[in-house]
Amino acid sequence: MHEGCSGTFENGKQVVNKLRAMGFSNQFMPMPMKKNCDNCNTEFVMETFESKCPKCNMTYGVTPCHAFDPSNIKPAGINY
Repeated sequence: MHEGCSGTFENGKQVVNKLRAMGFSNQFMPMPMKKNCDNCNTEFVMETFESKCPKCNMTYGVTPCHAFDPSNIKPAGINY
């Protein structure tokens, strides 16, 4: 199941599922990142590898290996 940093994901649900399976969802990222929600355009700060938009509850995830580039943050769905 664990592929190190070489794993690829087709969508945000796969990213979030991986985070949950590996126990990384609630761990703090090396550095918080600002994110504009893809659904409602609200700006919020992602502090953990799995986070939700405070306005619409869109769930986002980013793997620890890719947490240094905001373009790697993927939406998984509202209340996912």
